[in-house]
Amino acid sequence: MIGGIIGLFLVLFLAGIGLLLTIFWIWMLIDAIQNKGLSDGEKIAWVLVVIFLHFIGALLYLLIARPKGKTPLAPT
Repeated sequence: MIGGIIGLFLVLFLAGIGLLLTIFWIWMLIDAIQNKGLSDGEKIAWVLVVIFLHFIGALLYLLIARPKGKTPLAPT
């Protein structure tokens, strides 16, 4: 009984984590496509990285390439 409940919570927890990672992956993929701070070649490369490396590619894009086109505090 208790093992079944723990198993159910584990499955729900892992499903939630999977859903969050999928949403993050889609968000980074869309951002890579729309990032005006990247050249066309860079966009293609980053889209391919995000597609083929999934979460790791999305994380790399977030840490390396995304700030190029996103500077909300820059003077205008």
